[in-house]
Amino acid sequence: MAHIDDQGTQRSNLDYIRSSMKEPLLEREHEADLARKWRNEGDERAMHELVKSYTRLVIAAASRYKNYGLPLGDLIQEGNIGLMQAANRFEPEREVRFSTYAAWWIRASIQDYILRNWSIVRTGTTAAQKSLFFNLRRLRTKIDGAATENGLTSEGREKIAKILGVRVKDVENMEGRMSGGDQSLNATLSEDGDDDFQSFLSDTRPNPEDIVIGIKDAGTRSAWLNSALKTLSDREQRIIRERHLQYDTVTLEDLGKKLGVSKERVRQLEARAMQKLKQNLEPRIGKDIKDMLTDAA
Repeated sequence: MAHIDDQGTQRSNLDYIRSSMKEPLLEREHEADLARKWRNEGDERAMHELVKSYTRLVIAAASRYKNYGLPLGDLIQEGNIGLMQAANRFEPEREVRFSTYAAWWIRASIQDYILRNWSIVRTGTTAAQKSLFFNLRRLRTKIDGAATENGLTSEGREKIAKILGVRVKDVENMEGRMSGGDQSLNATLSEDGDDDFQSFLSDTRPNPEDIVIGIKDAGTRSAWLNSALKTLSDREQRIIRERHLQYDTVTLEDLGKKLGVSKERVRQLEARAMQKLKQNLEPRIGKDIKDMLTDAA
């Protein structure tokens, strides 16, 4: 659904658009001079004059994307951000007009805003998806026989996929994504009933019994491990703890420097300690499983 501004906002947008279109265009040399003053001297007046002279580019770009259902004023603001980024990065020595350079930044800033706000579900996270999002509607109407009232035809999807260099599956997914809008989980299923979508969602979280069992099992495994660690020497315990039982583990080389031995020696001690732990824990695990089977029987 397209966003409709209130009358006050519409007047403000219109006033800004009119004032932007009245700003005089700059000559190439003056434009380059302003860019150099801003870059080399930090002259804010020069930057403001440079940016204000090309806000008409923002207006033009924002107008092209107004059918995506977002406020025109927000699109203009995002375009202005792109325009200021262009002013910060512009290099007049390359002999490219600022308008040509800024147009890309303006468009990129507006497109990024649309992708972030068009839906609560993130859309267009890859280059292919972005290309599809902003070109699918245009190509759908441009290609003869590409679409029917029920959506794209198989031939239409193949043509669009070939033009944009994407998979047919990507076209199908984006078509489905753009054909349906966001829907609240609290929205009722019908006008006459009180049931909402949320009432029919299953709870995939573990039930209280599973949570208690998980906590108990974790406590048991922790007790087993602490008991098994006590069978190791102090040096072996340190190696196991620093290599496997802390968030930021250390490398064999760093641990070797701490212990005053070679990296290879640490690896040998680690392998021996792990074998000891395995031998200590395996009988416990086996006995526990046997007990569980006995209780179940």
